[in-house]
Amino acid sequence: MTVTWVDVPPGAEQRAHSHEDAEQVYVVVRGHGRMQVAGDVQEVGEGDLIFIPPATQHSIRNDGSETLVYVSAASPPVSLAELYGAELSPVGDGYDDD
Repeated sequence: MTVTWVDVPPGAEQRAHSHEDAEQVYVVVRGHGRMQVAGDVQEVGEGDLIFIPPATQHSIRNDGSETLVYVSAASPPVSLAELYGAELSPVGDGYDDD
């Protein structure tokens, strides 16, 4: 299992992607945004849990004014390079790539 803590600055998004063999859950800890799973787009916020089946396109965007924070768990494990290599993309001001 891979578990990550992710801070998404305002205006940034994790681009659409999938993990062929891993199922995944996102648990929103703070903030709100817009999550797309298999073409279905929903507003997400603190306390929401989103299940993503294997081989399912998904993305998340912080369209709020505060940092969106979520925990992601994937099983079987997914490498961090696969998870976040080039998927977190700036869309607005204030995004720091470091």
